[in-house]
Amino acid sequence: MDNPWFYYPETIAGHIAALDEASAKHAVQVLRLKEGDTIHLTNGAGLLHTATIQAAGKKQCSVQIISTEERARQTHRQVAMAISPLKNTSRFEWFLEKATELGVAEIFPIISHRTVREHFRQERLQTICVSAMLQSQQTWLPTLHKPQSYEQLIAQQSANSPQRYHHRWIAHCMHSEKHHLVQAVKTGMQDSLLLIGPEGDFTETEVMTAEAEGFVAVSLGDTRLRTETAGVVAASLLCLLP
Repeated sequence: MDNPWFYYPETIAGHIAALDEASAKHAVQVLRLKEGDTIHLTNGAGLLHTATIQAAGKKQCSVQIISTEERARQTHRQVAMAISPLKNTSRFEWFLEKATELGVAEIFPIISHRTVREHFRQERLQTICVSAMLQSQQTWLPTLHKPQSYEQLIAQQSANSPQRYHHRWIAHCMHSEKHHLVQAVKTGMQDSLLLIGPEGDFTETEVMTAEAEGFVAVSLGDTRLRTETAGVVAASLLCLLP
């Protein structure tokens, strides 16, 4: 059985660390771990600590760090997804889980003209990302940004912005000339940002605005996909294609 993984974002000073109450409870009461058992800790920014449990209490659990290594991202490029939140929050949560498992680096929830706005539970959604990272045994947690308007996101990607991605695409369902994303992705691309619209798609004005800032229109196939499905298909291609 693999040693269990825990999220530990704080800096570890020395060789002793104390798990937070929720992690300690899960380790001791759920997983039944005891003194001497080995676990892994990651800070979600590439570090992986191997540790042994020193003291196992119901609310407190201290561990001793045995070794530390720094791991590179598992994807060929830094992948960012800008995607509209959904009225059915469980579908958006599913997307976040799968995007994290695939290795997406940044997720931008964008409010476009046709987005049906619902309460955005940042803390819950962040927890879903953490759980997916640990389950897939990765050391990189995607940055989940707070929701912003479509216009703000496009402005961030303007020619003079330091946050600008070099390779930027917008996926939409309108009838126009566009290549499949598979054809757009080229070997050696260091980063990429893809926009996915809400149910009902982007408006024609939104597509034109993105294209004016250098975004290239792409297709994800001949079938019309749900927003979360389109997001997972695109994330899979961007993360897995060489």
